[in-house]
Amino acid sequence: MTFASKITIARICLVPVFAALAFSYGHTVAIQQPLEAMRWWALGVFITAASTDGIDGWVARRFNQCSAFGAYIDPIADKALLLTGIITLSLVDWGTPGWHLPLWFAAIVVLRDCIILGGIKILYCHHREVKILPHWTGKVCTVTQMFALGWVMLKVVPLSPIYPCVVAAVFTLWSSIAYIRQGQAILRGH
Repeated sequence: MTFASKITIARICLVPVFAALAFSYGHTVAIQQPLEAMRWWALGVFITAASTDGIDGWVARRFNQCSAFGAYIDPIADKALLLTGIITLSLVDWGTPGWHLPLWFAAIVVLRDCIILGGIKILYCHHREVKILPHWTGKVCTVTQMFALGWVMLKVVPLSPIYPCVVAAVFTLWSSIAYIRQGQAILRGH
C-alpha cells in the first residue's frame, strides 16, 4: 500500500471521529449547554479530513504512487466525508435551534449519489465500459455542498442555511441530469 493510499485511509478513519464530535456537540446544544470547543474540534477534524484529499492526490502524482487501489478508494473517502457531513448536520442543530441543513437537502444529495451508483450498475450489467467524465456541474455541486456545510459549521453569517442549500440543491440536481445524460450516451454506445 502506497503512502498516498494510507493518507486516504486516514481520511476514512476521520469520518466517524467527525460524526461523533458533531453529534456530541449537537447534544450539548439540545440540552442548551453548547460546548463551543466541541464544535471547533468537529470543524478541525472535518477540515483536516477534507484537506487530505488534495494531499493524497499530490503525493500520488509527485512520488509516482498512483495505484488502482488509490483510484478506487479516493472517491469513496470523498463521498464518505461529504455525505457524513451533510447527513449529520441535517440531523443535529449546530448552535441555535433550527441552525442545521434541511432534511430535504440531505435527501437530494443522497438521491443523486444513489442515481449515479445505480446508473453505473446498469452500465456494468449491459457490459459497457464505465468511463464517466467529470462534468463542470459535478465540480460546482461539490463546492456548493461544501460551502453549505461550512455555512452551518462556521456560523459566520446569521442568514439561514437554507440559502446556500438552495444554491447547492440546484447544482446537485443539474449535475444529476448531466450524469444521467452521460450514462444514457454510454448505454447507447456513443
